[in-house]
Amino acid sequence: MLAVSAVRTDAQDPLGCLDVGERGEPVAAAGWTTVTVRAAALNRHDLWTLRGVGPSYQRIPVILGSDAAGVDEEGNPVIVHSVIGDGARPRGEDAGPRWSVLGERHDGTFAERVAVPRGNLVPKPAGLSFEDAACLPGAWLTAYRMLFDRAALEPGATVLVQGAGGGVSTALIVLGSAAGYRVWVTSRSAGRRKQAEALGAEAAFAPGARLPSRVDAVMETVGEATWEHSLRSVRDGGRIVVSGATTGALPPAGLDHVFFRQLTIAGCTLGSRDQLARLSRFCVRSRLTPVIDRVLPLSRAREGFRAMSDGAVFGKVVLTP
Repeated sequence: MLAVSAVRTDAQDPLGCLDVGERGEPVAAAGWTTVTVRAAALNRHDLWTLRGVGPSYQRIPVILGSDAAGVDEEGNPVIVHSVIGDGARPRGEDAGPRWSVLGERHDGTFAERVAVPRGNLVPKPAGLSFEDAACLPGAWLTAYRMLFDRAALEPGATVLVQGAGGGVSTALIVLGSAAGYRVWVTSRSAGRRKQAEALGAEAAFAPGARLPSRVDAVMETVGEATWEHSLRSVRDGGRIVVSGATTGALPPAGLDHVFFRQLTIAGCTLGSRDQLARLSRFCVRSRLTPVIDRVLPLSRAREGFRAMSDGAVFGKVVLTP
């Protein structure tokens, strides 16, 4: 079967480690099953793997990809929950020491077929296409949990999303607007600021700009480049929810802000299978669809990786076998 794999790692030439070619069929262990993939979504996690930035248990070579939607062995349309672990729950929720996602210990979803635990399958609502559904398990599930679980915001709250254009940030804008939040966004690009407003953001600002008022919560995926602005922008007693650090993970801590102003810093990685099911239902009821930058055949996966590496995407890149 055709698959996209990391055959080695190289921080300087990650795309040189990418292989698109034939691989053996997946073998389902006890309690696992096989899904025929109809669509799979690219994440920055896949690029980190090629760069050698991954957990100590990362397996190389490995078929990449953690998000997918497809058809199970009985012909049912399903969404694949990517978290592999005790109870398939995210880290920090009693997942156990062997928590991982597809594409780390186990071959991932950038293939014609993938083996997954039976408990990781969520029924795909008829109102979602396979391409849209494939975007939910990673970026959209992370955004859903950031907003509705880790930030615990009430409708009408003001949320600042640092950075516009990535899968998580576009999901935060769409989900937050649909939930009745005032969503503000920052971006270096004037074009992306306009795109964010078209998605539902109330206002968009240049990085580091002084905001009209402090916000109830900041959604942080950028890291070092925006951390100081996040600390200054959140109200006293507010929250900063962190799910990534694309510009670096070691910013000045700003602990004086944290303890004097009684801020809460909350981490977030993915979400549970039940949250994925609720997210899919919420999208259908609210008529929300993920922002998809482009859909490519699996054979052109390198093109999608290149676009993500160059920062030339707005939303998700989806691969279709």
